[in-house]
Amino acid sequence: MPRRIPPELCAKCKGYKRLCGLPYCPILARFRAQVQALSRAANPRDVEGSSPPSIIVGEKNYPLVPIFYQIPPGVWGETARRYDDPIGWHSSGASLGEILQLRSQLVGALTRAKATDPWRLYEKEVSIAAASVKPVDSEASLEKPPIPTLRFDGLLAPQGPSAPATLLKITSNPVLPKRLKKMIWDDVSAVEAVMDLYRNNTDIYTIIKAFSLGLFGKKRNRRLVPTRWAITAVDQIISTNLLRSVRTFRPINEIRVFNYSYLGNIFTIILLPGSYEAELYEVWHPFTPWTQGAREPIAYRISERPSLRMNIIDGGYIAIRLAIAEYLFRERRQAKAIIIREITRDYYAPVGNWHIRESVRRALSLTPFKTNSLREAITEASKILRSKKAVEALNSSKLLTKYAKTKRLDEYIRHS
Repeated sequence: MPRRIPPELCAKCKGYKRLCGLPYCPILARFRAQVQALSRAANPRDVEGSSPPSIIVGEKNYPLVPIFYQIPPGVWGETARRYDDPIGWHSSGASLGEILQLRSQLVGALTRAKATDPWRLYEKEVSIAAASVKPVDSEASLEKPPIPTLRFDGLLAPQGPSAPATLLKITSNPVLPKRLKKMIWDDVSAVEAVMDLYRNNTDIYTIIKAFSLGLFGKKRNRRLVPTRWAITAVDQIISTNLLRSVRTFRPINEIRVFNYSYLGNIFTIILLPGSYEAELYEVWHPFTPWTQGAREPIAYRISERPSLRMNIIDGGYIAIRLAIAEYLFRERRQAKAIIIREITRDYYAPVGNWHIRESVRRALSLTPFKTNSLREAITEASKILRSKKAVEALNSSKLLTKYAKTKRLDEYIRHS
């Protein structure tokens, strides 16, 4: 009899933490089978085109890791950028179907490399191509025609079909940001390099790729880092550094409420006056990727203390944390942050956590609803929520309760 996995566990895991103890995620395996029709069969073994660039470092059999160099066959120049462009997808309002169609047309040339020897990929220009700010013309010869498929992951954008490569050749010159070129030869820590590149306006997705391919850090310690690990690591490095400064700023003077939705995800953010700490409630509706067996919405909580310690390390929360840290750093203020992420059945396939990062960035770029009334703030925040579970999560917020008690005490002191 097949093992029944509680939907609550799946919502927390999202296919990459292996909380159920199985060696693979059965939900993702089912998705791969269901979307074969989306993938364009690449019959020829010779694949030519411009990589967006799109390169994934896997984690299986670490430290001998798989490298997927992805090419849209027959697509050249700037047109290829569209196949791996989180910022562009979000700014243009690309639909879930459009993103799946684009990703299904990428063919991955699979090779393997020692994580302890990133220089070999550098010498072949593969890692340089990964960090290019322009698409890179490429050729790959495959051992066999790739089987049409689409691989899903909770953190990564979907991957198209792949096959082992007998030859992988970069046929145009990659274009790297000047600051990144310098970092390749500097012997500084990876944290210093990430922050230097970020402060000099290097795109975070370029930083993630360069980090993953081992292009910076102390030279004796450089490693290939699986892309899933690199995404969360870069988000955490930047957000932690920003928040250390944020904690020295004055608190905001009023309550601010932001609402935004994209790809079937609804984000409600409340910023409260006070020292920085944060709380995320994720509310998953039935029939989303991780709650197929659920009968009602499932909610769970992630919290971060003023010390910046979290009760759970979660890639989605770290992406949200980055966007909030950026906003507070720009404002030169600190605040308590409550985030409700409601995931509806319209989010029928996982496309990675880039959309979380970009959606919260976008939400915080909008004009907020401002008030000094906690009741008004809760009413405003509740307007966009679709389920009773999400409203209950908001009303049960420990930060809201803490803030309400503190506010009443302040008012009592002022009037006594």
